[in-house]
Amino acid sequence: MAEQPARSKPLFPGHQQPHLPGELGFYDLRVPETRYRQARLAREHGITGFLYYHYWFSGKRMLGRPLDEVLASGKPDFPFALCWANESWFRRWQSSDDEMLVEQEFSEEDDLEHIRWLITCFKDPRYIRIGGRPLLAVYRAQLLPEPKRTVDLWRRECEAAGVEHPWLVMFETGENSGAPSGFGFDASAEFVPHGLDVLLDELQRSRTDASFSSFEYDDVAAAYLNRSTVDWQRFPCVATGWDNSPRRQAGEAFILRNATPKGYGRWLAEAVTRQAKSVGRDGIVFVNAWNEWAEGAHLEPDARWGRAYLESTREVMRSLFGETPEPAVETDDAAPTSAEDGYQSLYEQFVALQQSRSGILSYSDRRIREWRKYYEELLAESREETQVVADLNEEMAQHLQFLAGRLRDLGEDVPTMPWLATS
Repeated sequence: MAEQPARSKPLFPGHQQPHLPGELGFYDLRVPETRYRQARLAREHGITGFLYYHYWFSGKRMLGRPLDEVLASGKPDFPFALCWANESWFRRWQSSDDEMLVEQEFSEEDDLEHIRWLITCFKDPRYIRIGGRPLLAVYRAQLLPEPKRTVDLWRRECEAAGVEHPWLVMFETGENSGAPSGFGFDASAEFVPHGLDVLLDELQRSRTDASFSSFEYDDVAAAYLNRSTVDWQRFPCVATGWDNSPRRQAGEAFILRNATPKGYGRWLAEAVTRQAKSVGRDGIVFVNAWNEWAEGAHLEPDARWGRAYLESTREVMRSLFGETPEPAVETDDAAPTSAEDGYQSLYEQFVALQQSRSGILSYSDRRIREWRKYYEELLAESREETQVVADLNEEMAQHLQFLAGRLRDLGEDVPTMPWLATS
């Protein structure tokens, strides 16, 4: 987790910013222990898999080291699938859509190279499958210039490699894309908060300031649950919240206000119930998100709610499906040697302590650093001013001595002058 969101400020009374981490702290996903802790928390609270963002740009992968290590090590032993985030990168977090950072280009040659890399992921025994086929989501299928050509090529290449071709999900992002079959895909999935402007009218919107728009969380949940049905397979998405003001500091922030673990639990329970009735075991409910800290959407423990969102998730799953035995947690993820075993034990004790104190400690630590910096600057200024006064005092003393000498030379009485003293 990056520290940038921690510097964001509230935009209106009751606006929760910044979002500060709880027991996991500010972490680096390149650290195996971090990934171990994330998987363990997810598993213990009824979450059955992670959907990792996958960034592929004409054969070049971005931000891929954590996934590479998950694939190479086989750990953590937790189900996963990929979502290809197939759009170009712009400097949107500074409200600039015209400054491109990395361009997404498409070609048949790149489709072939891409699926050959994906096949290595599909072969992983942890990879999530639907009907025996590996699940692959695409963030913006409508950006593919020839989606059916891409899908057909992927199918042929998978068959040649002896692997089931991917079970494709297109997220409902941006403009209305219609049925997934028009793209050669198997299903669509909601992506909160995309499409919210269509689902909620202007009377339900609260634009408190020109720099942001906000919606009531419970209204948003109802809007997604009550939308019209479609004649294809659509998977629901449930959000823990949404607030991208840390990335939209120049304006146009989008905020779901008054999000709570209880409200999230009600939304999740209804979405899971409907999926279980209509699709059965192959049903999916996506939760946005595990750790989108800069967009105010995270299941991970935070300083305000602790594990409350995770506990709501576990309560929903247990109430609908009963008690299920928790899968065994591998003992060698964070402890491959006896020395690291001791480290892991101490680390977990520290996490338990941090869980109950993280909010106060993080706030206090930040305030102490701010006050220390303030007094250090004030002390430096005072020292500079003191030195100036001392220099002036010395100069004045020398000048007075010179004048006294001149007066003595002229035979005048020398007046008694008070001395200035500094410490």
